[in-house]
Amino acid sequence: MKKIPSSEITTHSTYESRRQFIKKTFLSAASAAALAACAKTNPSSPIQNAPIPDTRVDELGNALTSKNNVLNFVNYYEFSTDKRRPVELSKNFVTDPWKIEVSGLVRNPKTYDIGDIRKSFNSEERIYRMRCVEGWSMVIPWLGFPLNRLIKAADPLSEAKYVRFESIYDPTQMPGQSQTVYQWPYVEGLRLDEAMHDLTLLATGLYGELLAPQNGAPIRLVVPWKYGFKSIKAIVKIELTDVMPQSLWMAAFPAAYGFYANVNPKVDHPRWSQAQERRIGTNETVPTLIFNGYERDIASLYAGLNLNENF
Repeated sequence: MKKIPSSEITTHSTYESRRQFIKKTFLSAASAAALAACAKTNPSSPIQNAPIPDTRVDELGNALTSKNNVLNFVNYYEFSTDKRRPVELSKNFVTDPWKIEVSGLVRNPKTYDIGDIRKSFNSEERIYRMRCVEGWSMVIPWLGFPLNRLIKAADPLSEAKYVRFESIYDPTQMPGQSQTVYQWPYVEGLRLDEAMHDLTLLATGLYGELLAPQNGAPIRLVVPWKYGFKSIKAIVKIELTDVMPQSLWMAAFPAAYGFYANVNPKVDHPRWSQAQERRIGTNETVPTLIFNGYERDIASLYAGLNLNENF
């Protein structure tokens, strides 16, 4: 059977216009109803075509985690410690207007609106593996831009050695922030050279769409060679500093959560092994790779550092 080029397929708008014309001009009400019923049941109708499965893979050949799982299985303690509840609890979370303050040891401090961010820094898609410290993982197609573009625009001073990130503090919208176990707001940090690495992403979307609230909207950090808790969500402040930031998790459980948090199968969590991971959406358990499989790209950042002692 000859395949029809996509360029010759009638557009949906043209089809609808023609359909309405026929209904009004030539068809009786009964005929129009019959035609509508036929359109709904005809198996060849474009409306009935199932979505084409996304068969893309990352550079190691790992299949994408389904969009449904990415949207509905999340860690977001600002809303809940449960993996599912943040979806419901965050549905009315306000993500626009939103401001991101870039400050500290820079020559060009600036406060951006989220619209400015989207217009000023061209987004691209990056398929990254995400490894949670809890022992599960996903493969996600993010939309965003390298953090180094924002940092370069701020023009760091020579004294800047670290980047401190802070998320929004708003207990009225985020019921989990009423818990006193953690020192809110959520804070994370990177060395400046880690932040400047091209793999380090500021994400504003995933699966071709803007971030959903439960995934860290409107803007979050993604550092694929580190455990997921480093990838802070709902960022409102980015500060360059000469002092190593203390993160929320370092303050809460210093024996289990360190500054670097590089994925390392040889360094166990105090409560479980990190040698393997469960890929969400499958029954597959796979070996965990050093630096989450990004060793070739970023190992040089840690030359001379004993990673087994610097979690």
